[in-house]
Amino acid sequence: MLKKARFALAVLGLFVGYTVLQAMDSRTSFEDRAKSNGPTETVSSSTPEKPEQIDMKKLSEAFGNFIGKNLQSPGLSFDLDSMIKGIREGAAGRPSPLSEKEYEQMMTAVQERAFKEMSSTNLKNAGDFMEKNRKVEGVVEIVPEKLQYQVLKQGSGKPVDSHSSPKIHYTGKYQDGTVFGTSEEAGGPITIPLDQTIPGFSKGLVGMKEGEKRRLFVHPDLGYGTTGQLPPNELLIFDIEVIEANDESKRKVGVGGDDQAYHQDPEDDDLFLDEDEDDRETFAHDASSSLEMKK
Repeated sequence: MLKKARFALAVLGLFVGYTVLQAMDSRTSFEDRAKSNGPTETVSSSTPEKPEQIDMKKLSEAFGNFIGKNLQSPGLSFDLDSMIKGIREGAAGRPSPLSEKEYEQMMTAVQERAFKEMSSTNLKNAGDFMEKNRKVEGVVEIVPEKLQYQVLKQGSGKPVDSHSSPKIHYTGKYQDGTVFGTSEEAGGPITIPLDQTIPGFSKGLVGMKEGEKRRLFVHPDLGYGTTGQLPPNELLIFDIEVIEANDESKRKVGVGGDDQAYHQDPEDDDLFLDEDEDDRETFAHDASSSLEMKK
């Protein structure tokens, strides 16, 4: 999803873990089928295996290529030769140069350093962007260098008031254009209580009329800062269309597209934030790309 939002270890760990689980799953399924068929019956398959079609050299190279690509992450600069040596020694059953505790402590320190470096870089990039963007024709500044918008399409309906719950279509992007969330993923327009969103989002919607389309530029100071599941101090860009200024039905569409009660657990929707999560752990290990909003 995001070029710089995933730590190499998170991606690699998820992939390797998934591969191992799949292998265990397959073995369990095979054993279950064998048991159900009885000890004297042969387990058959509609698609017989063809080992000759599996090129283990290419598969191994592809797996190594996957690992290599995911080593290119901010703050993580592994020594490739040492990593290859570690793989060879591990495969040969030789001991690791670090104990498990030492490994965990050192890796935690590296992740924290990477988090800080990314936070600092993103904050500077966000400030530079807002400074330049404020000079672009058509850009209106709501909060100096913190919140800006452009009108993409004029509206003529009722305006959105503060403390309301407008029904909207939205697309959320990072500064590099990567999309991290859309209302389409939720199955259509969603209803968002402005009292439960990040300040930049709620302030940017107030005054929008039904039918209006607006592009918001949200500095991390009015976004998530270093909290939540998104990259730390990332500038956020939202394309928003107001369908209804205030959804009186008090219902919203969840991520799965089902019509659900408005009091649904905020964790289940992309536009809410679980404040109890450990932010750094979430950033390092989250495999989703959700946009979440503060209560």
